[in-house]
Amino acid sequence: MIMPPATDRFITRARVRLTAMLVLAATIIGLCTLFAMAHGTVDSLGRPLGTDFSNVWTAGQMADHGRAPDAWDWPTQHAVQKQVHHNDAIPFYGWHYPPPFLIIATLLAQFPYVAALLIWQGLSLTLVVTLVRRILPDDRDAILVALGAPVVLVCLGHGQNAFLTASLLGAGMLLLDRRPWVAGILLGALVYKPQFAVLIPVLILARGNMRAFLSAGLTATALCLLTLAIWGWPVWQAFIDSLPLTQHIIIEAGATGWEKIQSPFAAIRQWGGSIAVAYAVQAIISALAIAAAALVARRGSMAVRGAAALSAALLCTPYVLDYDFVLLGVAIAFMAADMAARGTLRWEPTWLAYAWIAPLFGRAVSEMTLIPVNLIAAIAVLVLASRRAILLDGALAGIRSWPFRRSHAASGR
Repeated sequence: MIMPPATDRFITRARVRLTAMLVLAATIIGLCTLFAMAHGTVDSLGRPLGTDFSNVWTAGQMADHGRAPDAWDWPTQHAVQKQVHHNDAIPFYGWHYPPPFLIIATLLAQFPYVAALLIWQGLSLTLVVTLVRRILPDDRDAILVALGAPVVLVCLGHGQNAFLTASLLGAGMLLLDRRPWVAGILLGALVYKPQFAVLIPVLILARGNMRAFLSAGLTATALCLLTLAIWGWPVWQAFIDSLPLTQHIIIEAGATGWEKIQSPFAAIRQWGGSIAVAYAVQAIISALAIAAAALVARRGSMAVRGAAALSAALLCTPYVLDYDFVLLGVAIAFMAADMAARGTLRWEPTWLAYAWIAPLFGRAVSEMTLIPVNLIAAIAVLVLASRRAILLDGALAGIRSWPFRRSHAASGR
């Protein structure tokens, strides 16, 4: 591997390893303290352990007791959450997912709350770490850097599903050319998180892979039909009826907190922009992100395509939180794999290090300074992936007529 240029001398393997070890230690200590100080299913601050996992387990329990449609009724679900945690002051964590995710929620509800939380986070974290290992099979520090990523602590603290989302999208991109039917199944399963699946059809079609396209469509359809077979149309009606409230309260009014939401839409709203302007900016950036990812998908290497897809996915929705940046962690792994194979371009290590560490302080900095730290990281990784596709793969060859000079990093290709 070509060593980083002079501009990146500060980013060394030893420093990356040390930082990952320190963050991993802080993650373990923090989580152990959180559970040690908890009372039943409630932590010392009066929140459910796993915070957002509360709505997942509660929705599953409601479905298991014949009340599946009520999971989308906020007052009803909040009342059940209070019962689950034996605490009338418990904060409300709303259930906004489409019905396919209720399948997983119901399975998890077969276990006691804390056990279900540990199973859910343990298994999904194992999936994404295994994926990183597959992307970087020869990197001895890959698992350490993956586990030590600050976003792992953020996701574990929220009991969220970003590990699963990143695993499905990342593995789908990894297998898209070699195992298109399997890749399509993985990508189609993202129907449970549709805001991150919006660019998938474009990427698959850009590759001209009709088998993966068909497989993804059949998988998404099968999961939706399965929910109808289990719970009937009422769950879909409840989900559809809940969408306006979710849009107005959660997305447009920012009830979650603008500093927690990492989208272009949220940045404009945090800066005082109107809803209309925020939607316009979001639409422009989403279109640019999809176009860039499609361009890379057409001509880029497998690793660069993966990096572009996962970073672009974070830019294509107005509602993306810092724990979702597990996707960016997998994008960084894809970038590292391509850098190991074809060399390092100027500034890549610096920006990738920034993107890796950003979730550690992104929320706090955004709240204090209004600077969207994590959003900048997602844009940076997409730009880096696009640059590699242009310089090393000639991604613009079919659009621009003049040849592109290949960098020294690609001289052996």
